[in-house]
Amino acid sequence: MSAVEEHRVAVLALPGVLPLDLGIPVQTFGTDPHYRVTVCADPAAGPVRSGGFTVTAPAGLEALRDADTVVVPGYEDPQAAPPAAALSAIRSAHARGARLVSICTGAFALAAAGLLDGRPATTHWRDAAALQRWYPRIDVRPNRLFVDDGGILTSAGVTAGIDLCLHIIRRDHGAAAANNRARALVAPPQRPGDQAQFIERFRPADRGEELAPVRAWMLDNLAHRHSVDELARRAHMSRRTFIRRFQQETDTSPMAWLTAARIDWARELLETTAAPVEQVARLSGLGSPAAFRAAFHRHVGTSPTDYRTTFRA
Repeated sequence: MSAVEEHRVAVLALPGVLPLDLGIPVQTFGTDPHYRVTVCADPAAGPVRSGGFTVTAPAGLEALRDADTVVVPGYEDPQAAPPAAALSAIRSAHARGARLVSICTGAFALAAAGLLDGRPATTHWRDAAALQRWYPRIDVRPNRLFVDDGGILTSAGVTAGIDLCLHIIRRDHGAAAANNRARALVAPPQRPGDQAQFIERFRPADRGEELAPVRAWMLDNLAHRHSVDELARRAHMSRRTFIRRFQQETDTSPMAWLTAARIDWARELLETTAAPVEQVARLSGLGSPAAFRAAFHRHVGTSPTDYRTTFRA
């Protein structure tokens, strides 16, 4: 793409479109001289209402026929099937080589169009489990801010959509162009897509009660060393039975669950106390400061110090 070529971006407003998600691509691309933005909707679906807003789109689905990039912002009810005509237009745009981008629950529209099967994708962390459940052929990555899979890019909610739009500008026109837009938006110029979403907790929800006392004891003793054999003895089970039951109740292994619980506790300590990183490492049971930093970065995608700066600020 040359520096003077105008790249056509169609932003598709589906029923129940989220106003912030709709505004992100319009604001990010709309005042950049490299792009020409058109907001469009399916006229047969009636006015696009969301909360207290009614979106009047200047174009219909024909805008997708000429778009170089199609952006699908999130919408209120991902369980609601998007209009069939909109899904058909999305599929046709993809078939002729248009780049597809989703923000937040917009990924559900791409999934409903059958375009995410066999691909990595993300969405808002609250909706990631539903996306995986309804579309099991997608490689859902719930902890990612955004996923760039070449011709199809997906992002988590709101600010992650800004990150993805800036990433696209960087990919199209280089770091200087992306940095200029970031300054205009008063946004961080770059957050890597593999940085984790700031989800409430990494520890998976429990689905069974038999081993709940053992898990409660583990939470009360995160700073201690644990082994599977020790935990199995506490549960009065054989090692094999314990591992199997634990997996059934949590969808993960005992040690993976323990590590996630320790990361959650470390995040809470970083957010709510001034304890040095070395002390947080010890209290959370994640080992030496170096081991703690490595584990924290692996799960959260940023350093303990940067995480604390973000949340204590």
